[in-house]
Amino acid sequence: MTTRPHVNGGLLLLMSTATGLAVAGNYFAQPLLDLIGRELRVGPSLAALVVTAAQSGYALGLILLVPLGDLVERRRLAVSLYAATAVLLLVSATAANGMVLLASTALTALTSVGAQVVVPFAATLADPAERGRVVGTVMTGLMLGLLLARTASGALSELGGWRTVYWVHAVLMALMAVLLRIFLPRLGGDGRHLSYLGLLRSTVAMFRYEPLLRWRSGIGALSLASFSVLWTALTFLLARSPYGWTESAIGLFGLVGVVGALTATVAGRLADRGHVQMVTGGGTVLLLASWTAIAAGARSLVWLLVGVIVLDLAHQAVLNSSQNVLYALRPEARNRINSAFMTALFLGGAVGSALTSVVWVNGGWTGVCVLGATLSAGTVVLWLLERFTINRAARQPLVRIPVTTKGE
Repeated sequence: MTTRPHVNGGLLLLMSTATGLAVAGNYFAQPLLDLIGRELRVGPSLAALVVTAAQSGYALGLILLVPLGDLVERRRLAVSLYAATAVLLLVSATAANGMVLLASTALTALTSVGAQVVVPFAATLADPAERGRVVGTVMTGLMLGLLLARTASGALSELGGWRTVYWVHAVLMALMAVLLRIFLPRLGGDGRHLSYLGLLRSTVAMFRYEPLLRWRSGIGALSLASFSVLWTALTFLLARSPYGWTESAIGLFGLVGVVGALTATVAGRLADRGHVQMVTGGGTVLLLASWTAIAAGARSLVWLLVGVIVLDLAHQAVLNSSQNVLYALRPEARNRINSAFMTALFLGGAVGSALTSVVWVNGGWTGVCVLGATLSAGTVVLWLLERFTINRAARQPLVRIPVTTKGE
């Protein structure tokens, strides 16, 4: 009988870096749309579709590829996705027209969900007593990649044009594929008795049989929606009076979010000490409270900074504690649970961004803050309802139904 492999400091750093780089690729193009449009001679609407293509491809990857971690050998899956992403980035770097760039962007986003294979991989390698810290560390890398992507792409494009961003990212993703192949342990999927279609059906069925997944998906979706409302509207606020910042200055403002991202490990350590519900509840309350400071930020940079930091900290606490709860449900189905949870989060973020543009036009910054606070209040309500229903159910006999289909 072989000893289960564990995650050490070096491997944890590698996995955190890998997740951050994979996610960053979906945001590199956002500050470069004007440059891309001029060189490839496409209109603003087609250039903006690059962002839509990334979002669509990532959503499909969450649904279609992430569950495979429960079916196939996980190291091979992760390495294959990272290698494929590197190749597709080369296609983007050499794109001769807008349609090629759109197609390669969508496919790159599809395979970039390798990051969401690495996160439950880390949770599986971690001892239960330190799972919160491990997942929090990996998620810190993921959030840093998300927040710093726009700043990094702007700096790289200044050096050598927008294609430089894709060349550099392709090299880094190829390097990650090699390093993951060398240092990740082999870890077989536990759902090999399922067919691929059975695996997808099983992923959807998780929502039916796991009440905590339903609750945490709702909480997470509203939290990310609130997070997206802020970061979508910030550009509009900072570009107008009394701020009037340039695009480069607005891009650097993303560095403020790094402070919140770095707190993910703190939330993870609290969860490891048995305070996971306190972390979630406190996170939802802070998420709501942050909008008071953000509203005052319409005229005060200090209050805006405080609000942004608190909101990012709160979102990280909600996300990390929810993952800690969910990864403990079914170890043999961690990738399916992660797929279901992250798909719900992604949809919440997309809805938040879409609502922001409409609310900004009709209600300005005040309307945006009301929207963000309303979504945040929803997280508090859902968490309270979760605690009430789960505690009541705990007093009743538990019937665990396996999420499999006969004959698959």
